[in-house]
Amino acid sequence: MARKFRDFLKEELKKPEIKEEFDALEPEFTIIQALIDARKKSGFTQIELSKRTGIAQADISKIEKGNANPSIKTLQRLAAGMGMKFKIEFI
Repeated sequence: MARKFRDFLKEELKKPEIKEEFDALEPEFTIIQALIDARKKSGFTQIELSKRTGIAQADISKIEKGNANPSIKTLQRLAAGMGMKFKIEFI
């Protein structure tokens, strides 16, 4: 019987070294999810956002998949293309 991913992840996160690595990636995952949510809320496809920002659709896809490390300037351009502002907070 195949285990569900969440069950697998729950078990893996009990291992301190896995939990530490997972937690270290949390800020990156948060930014990626915020970008995806903002784009969808704005009603844009990656192609439409690409046309609005001049950022290649393939690059937007890489960012959303976590396969790229965008600069703050790139994130600001993406936000502006959606009529938004990019904000960073220290909490």
